[in-house]
Amino acid sequence: MEYIGDELELFRHATNWKRYWSSVVARYVNGQVLDVGSGLGVNAPYLVNEHVTTYTFLEPDARLLSETSMDLIPAGIQQHRIQGTTADMAGKQFDTLAYIDVLEHLPDPAAELQRAMDLLQPAGHIVIVVPAFQFLYSSFDKAIGHFRRYDRASLRAVLPAGSELVLMRYLDSTGLLLSLGNKLLLRRAAPAPEQIAFWDKRIIPISRITDRLVMGSFGRSLIAVLRKA
Repeated sequence: MEYIGDELELFRHATNWKRYWSSVVARYVNGQVLDVGSGLGVNAPYLVNEHVTTYTFLEPDARLLSETSMDLIPAGIQQHRIQGTTADMAGKQFDTLAYIDVLEHLPDPAAELQRAMDLLQPAGHIVIVVPAFQFLYSSFDKAIGHFRRYDRASLRAVLPAGSELVLMRYLDSTGLLLSLGNKLLLRRAAPAPEQIAFWDKRIIPISRITDRLVMGSFGRSLIAVLRKA
């Protein structure tokens, strides 16, 4: 299966953003981790911590998987690379499953998350990051294979049976305003690399402050953590 999007290169160097969202979910990432739809694997250094014992990259696109560097995971942590999807992982068990900007690419996210629950150890966690608010859906979303953007209600609607929602909040409130301005005023089909760099270096530090002020009530992305009961 070949991935149609080209945003992976655009966002791979958005280090401030990756540090931000990963800091919110770090306490829920441990043990055997499955990075679902891992792409180029660039989220791994931000998800790995001292409580992770094994890290598995699961990616359906063979080219992306082959370009995943072996140096992303610290020495001492076992790592595996598997070409496929969660449908190929029946019988395996993990402590953490990560869906970082993945669910929006799937036509049936509810079925995907139910499969994720079947792969999860009791008391394990599913970490989700998705783009927020359908009113921000753009030609860029469509071009990179996004079926939808999410809000709290639409994400809750696809959560699997047997899961407990332990965290749901929006991130990057200032970025949302920037994205809305781009859609309404600039109308760019896709963000330019310099726009991504500006957002990551200048906007994300501001959002770290404004997100606290608005108490996670809106943002460019939505983050959720589920626990298996």
